[in-house]
This record gives sequence, structure tokens and C-alpha cells, in this order.
Amino acid sequence: MSGASRKLALFLFACYSAALGDQAGEYCVADRQGAEYYMAAVYEHQSVLSPNPLALTSRQQALELMNQNLDIYEQQVMTAAQKGVQIIVFPEDGIHGFNFTRTSIYPFLDFMPSPQLVRWNPCLEPHRFNDTEVLQRLSCMAIKGEMFLVANLGTKQPCHSNDPGCPNDGRYQFNTNVVFSNNGTLVDRYRKHNLYFEAAFDTPLEVDRITFDTPFAGRFGVFTCFDILFFDPAVRLLRDPEVKHVVYPAAWMNQLPLLAAIEIQKAFATAFGVNVLAANIHHPSLGMTGSGIHTPLKSFWYHDMESPEGHLIIAQVAKNPLGLVGTKNTTGKTDSPHSKFLKIVSGEPYCEMDAQEVLCEATKWNVDAPPTFHSEMMYDNFTLVPVWGKEGQLQVCSNSLCCHLLYDRPTLTQELYALGAFDGFHTVHGTYYIQVCALVKCGGLGFHTCGQEITEATGVFEFHLWGNFSTSYIFPLFLTSGMTPESPDQLGWENGHYFLRKHGLSSGLVTAALYGRLYEKS
Repeated sequence: MSGASRKLALFLFACYSAALGDQAGEYCVADRQGAEYYMAAVYEHQSVLSPNPLALTSRQQALELMNQNLDIYEQQVMTAAQKGVQIIVFPEDGIHGFNFTRTSIYPFLDFMPSPQLVRWNPCLEPHRFNDTEVLQRLSCMAIKGEMFLVANLGTKQPCHSNDPGCPNDGRYQFNTNVVFSNNGTLVDRYRKHNLYFEAAFDTPLEVDRITFDTPFAGRFGVFTCFDILFFDPAVRLLRDPEVKHVVYPAAWMNQLPLLAAIEIQKAFATAFGVNVLAANIHHPSLGMTGSGIHTPLKSFWYHDMESPEGHLIIAQVAKNPLGLVGTKNTTGKTDSPHSKFLKIVSGEPYCEMDAQEVLCEATKWNVDAPPTFHSEMMYDNFTLVPVWGKEGQLQVCSNSLCCHLLYDRPTLTQELYALGAFDGFHTVHGTYYIQVCALVKCGGLGFHTCGQEITEATGVFEFHLWGNFSTSYIFPLFLTSGMTPESPDQLGWENGHYFLRKHGLSSGLVTAALYGRLYEKS
């Protein structure tokens, strides 16, 4: 199988693969260096789906389908237990599926008591509440595997007519993550707030901001899929300095060049200096694949658009992650390219010694600049400039955002790259305000192909990418050929500009972008 079709990648880990029954699994040990670690697992699940999610069915028929998925979950729990896993995460929609109506999903819903009000172990107290068969099985899995377990299911909560938010059918229906401890106790639940065209579910009247503590790694935060693009609850949770890990079930449809699943997962881990345990659903025909265990500096990930099988990832993860962005100013390196960047961003002339003569050059962005053009990227109208030649300095602006690129290419290739800027509302598949500086490989040699979805590239760059962002919430999106996540060498603020630096790419550049979110505008 080609590298483009099936990619397992590892950054700075020493790993080996093991045969795990009928499923392939990876086991990964991070560089130790005296730190403390815990064992984590995520499972990308090829779920058994209802053949007709719009049809009405019975509770018994719904349980028969869901038990097929739960049987696979239990196999993965037992496999992970053999490797000493302490926490496992399963994906969004993995048990019941998707594309239901509000009515057709009802037989698939478990009753969910509030863990804040009721202490309950579903496995040991199965008759305490009706319609809790899925919760009971998950609880028993946690006990059998002796691990914390995070899973996603549909839940229901009766409400009364005197509740002004109560739907007409007399119940709330929620897209819900549940957390079980290693003794099967229901620790907490998170009800998804930022729904993505999910007519079967209600948005909670108040945002759940859920964290839970573990004896092996401290505090974890919980959110789901589309939540990652919004302030509440994802970013607000991280205002708690004790939250150093995130569990993240998702049913994410990949969209290149800026929002592939592993791309945004890793960017979130890097931007906030936390570990992200991300489990995506596996349906390649729908563009759904991409899971990983991401630390700020390292990733162990899976992306496969061909295999029909699920995949288990196991990794040893630092209890206290080391972040790439640790200070406001990250100007530690003073080699020639970085010195030139520092001079440019400060507006000073850049000088260097050449044959006993000091040569200085001022920054002149508009001298012999290539033409700007517009092209659609991610349904947004980007302003772009082509990246020509072996080296150069480029600038392109959109509204108040100006993006800059200082680059050197060891070898030129027959590929078109472009530097793009966008500052405005994204309005397709959700509405939210973004500022983006993006260096992308185009789909062909024509300007109109810039912004198309591509996964392979050969062009190698050494570069600084920066912009005058109006937000501090900036995600470094970075992919190379074959859907391979990369880590920046440096990130941070310099003279009012946020920058990303990379030297020595391992393969051709697909996307390097700074993706800013202005939460207060959306």
C-alpha cells in the first residue's frame, strides 16, 4: 500500500507495532528524560450503521445494532488492558451512528441521570434506572479493563411543560460524552454544545464545562468534535491551569487544506500546550478518518482513506506536557535566517558581511512583487500571491491582516505554491470569524487551483511565516506530503506579529498556516 493511502507516523517516539487479535495496533513510548507518564489509548472505529437511520425502530432492535459496536469496543478495551492502558477514548457517534431524525434516534437513547446529583455505578447497579443498557455495558468494560473510559452516546432527559426550553415532545435529547472511572463509576458527562447540523439533538441551555481528575495524570477536559473551533467550552476549560489533557471524541469530515482532523487536533495541542487524546470515527467514503494522541511537541496518529478497518493507538504520554509556546517572546535562535526575520519584523535594515564588506538591505515588499490574485479556499475568498523562485520575501493582505513569508527553497520543483490571507467571517458549514495566513501547495499550475484539496507534495521550504493578528488564539496548522503532521521549530510573538518558523522539512510541504480565531466576533 502506498504511503499516500495509509499513513502511520511518529515524531520523536520510539515505537513498535504488535498484532492485536484481528486488529492492528501501535504501541508507542515517548522520550523519557525523567518525566512521569501514563498509558493512553484512542480507537478509530468503523461503526456498524443503521441501514435506514430515518426509519422508526424498537428499543430492542436499536440495542441489537448498538451491541455490535459495543462488542468491538470491548475487544479494544481488553487489548488495551494487556498493554497497561489507564484511559481509553472512543469516537463520537461510534455506538449509534448518524443521520437520524429527532424521532428515529429515540430508541437509541439512554436515560442519563446527572452525575452531579447521583453517584452511580451502572455495572453494579443495573436496575437503578430504566433504558441504561449502553451505560451499563460501558461501565462494565471500564471495570474489566481496569481503566478510565470515555465514550459518546445519545441520551435523553425528560422535561416538563413549565420548563420554557422543553421541546414539544417532552424530552431533551443530547449528544453526550460519558466518563467512567476504572471501577465503573459514572464520573461525569458532557453534552455537546456546538452541534454540527445535528437535528436529532438539542443544544444544552447552559454550556457544560466538564473536567475530571484521575490518579495517574491529574485533570482532563472534555469536549466533542466541532467544539474545537469555539471558545466555549474548549478554550474556557483551559483557563484552569490544572487541565493538561483533553479527551476528544469526534466524527470529523476532513477538509483540506486547513481543517483535516489530525491537522486541527495537533494544532490545538501545540497552541495550548496540552495533550489531546482524539478519537475520530472511521468512514473513509465520507471523508472521516484521522485520530491521534498529540502532545505539544509530538504526535502518534492514524489517517487512512483506504482501509475499512478500525484502528487502536496506544501511547505513553507525559503527565506534564512540555509546550512549544512557553513565553511571549521566542527569539532564542539567532542564526542568519532568524536574524533577518527579526530585522524585517522590526522594520530595520538587514545587514550581513560579504567579502569584508557590509551589505544592508531595507525591506521593500512592493519591489518586483508577483501579482496578487483571489481564489476560493475552504469556501472563503482568499487573497493570494504566488511563491516563485528559490528565495524571497512576500506580503499579502486581507482587510486588517497582513501576512508575510521569508523563504528559501533548497531545490525548485514543478509545483505552484501560494501565500494567502483571509480576514473575515467564514460562513459555510458554520459561521465564525477567522484570520488566516497560509502557505499552501496549489492543485495545479494555475492560480485558480490554489486552495484545492491535495495530499501529496515535493516542494521543501525553510521559512518564517507571520502576520499582524488581532487575536491571541492562533492555531499552527502544518501538514507535509502523505497527510503527515509536522511540528514548527519556533512559534510566538515578535513586535506585534505572530510567527511560525520551520527549518528542514522531512517531506514536501502541503500546508503551513496560522489560523486565528476571533471568538468575540462569533
